[in-house]
Amino acid sequence: MQNKKGYIDSVYCGSGVDGKGLRCVVFFSGCNLRCPFCHNPETLCKSGQEISAEELFARLKRYKPYFKKGGVTLSGGEPFLQKEFLLDLAVLLKSGGIHVVAETNGTIADEEILSALDGVIVDVKNQEENDLCGYEKFFDACGRAGCDYTITNVLVPGKNDSCDKLSALSALVGKRGKRVKFLPFRKLCEDKYAELGLNFIYAGMREAEEEDIIKAEKAVNQL
Repeated sequence: MQNKKGYIDSVYCGSGVDGKGLRCVVFFSGCNLRCPFCHNPETLCKSGQEISAEELFARLKRYKPYFKKGGVTLSGGEPFLQKEFLLDLAVLLKSGGIHVVAETNGTIADEEILSALDGVIVDVKNQEENDLCGYEKFFDACGRAGCDYTITNVLVPGKNDSCDKLSALSALVGKRGKRVKFLPFRKLCEDKYAELGLNFIYAGMREAEEEDIIKAEKAVNQL
């Protein structure tokens, strides 16, 4: 173990949507993308609290009785950017009998990281892009590393709910026998952008409603 320090923004305990069971979520600082719908703009730059894997593990393991049927989720930001720190933390968590997954944008197909995790949650970013080939590389790496993965997608009406967008997403995941968990676009993060002096590009977009999600699920999850 390299005992390398990393940078995190915060730790949230009590999530029921970031992996199986009840979970503690560690938000890593720094990201290689600038998604206009990002709910955590405060994590985009590599700042925040500097901490060692041992220090963070000591903090997280205190909550083990609380999330005994869940675990820890490494989120961000993009946790794969801090490879050595992530690997050190994953080793400690798994040695402590704690289930560990990471939430990632799927742009860094690192098999060493994937092999160290119990699973990954991959968010497909098709709001502004049409080329989804990069995700094929990431999914292939998951297969070689024996890492289970689930797929999410933030549904933004007027951006990625068209027939063409949903068909491309269906083609990407269908041949792998996967389903997509659609996450409704929300604007609860607007205050964060204002506080940071950042422009929230999607401020004028409509939030996704239940019927939008149902439509997308019917179009994509035809397994």
